[in-house]
Amino acid sequence: MKSSPGRGGGPAAGWWRGPVASPSYDRAPSTTPLRVAVPLPVPGRSLALVLALISVPALADSTLPAAKWANEQLPDPAQERQAKALMETLRCIVCQGQSIADSDAELAGDMRAMVRTRIAAGEKPEAIRAWLVARYGQWVSYKPLVEPLTWPLWAMPLLLLGVGAYLARGRFRRKR
Repeated sequence: MKSSPGRGGGPAAGWWRGPVASPSYDRAPSTTPLRVAVPLPVPGRSLALVLALISVPALADSTLPAAKWANEQLPDPAQERQAKALMETLRCIVCQGQSIADSDAELAGDMRAMVRTRIAAGEKPEAIRAWLVARYGQWVSYKPLVEPLTWPLWAMPLLLLGVGAYLARGRFRRKR
């Protein structure tokens, strides 16, 4: 590749096409005010946007019917007692502060239906709990297992009582 004098040599010498026009800074600025077009809100568009934002939570709920056993009791009272006892010890994944027996969430209804269906099929409550724990994690159970991972959970109340007793003992000694 041939390089031209004054235009730099090397392989990238062909990109330059001549003098670059620099902006003129010696002219006075224009006194004409700058006009910016600001679109005015159209009432129909604003209303449509507000209605769309309001309707989103209403459309978020499912339109499917609830599962068969979600809100119905089992015909056998003994099986229903087993199912109810199990449902009260399982945490709702959506509500997080309620058991699936008390929650109105759709997922809790599905979990209630699953518990009742499995109890009606003759499955033991502990097997159902184990299946749910395997599926959703130990957090789904209100009765966590005593294992090395949960030892701090079980030991913390005793530790806090011990610290409180130690602090109270020191406080009572100073008052004498």
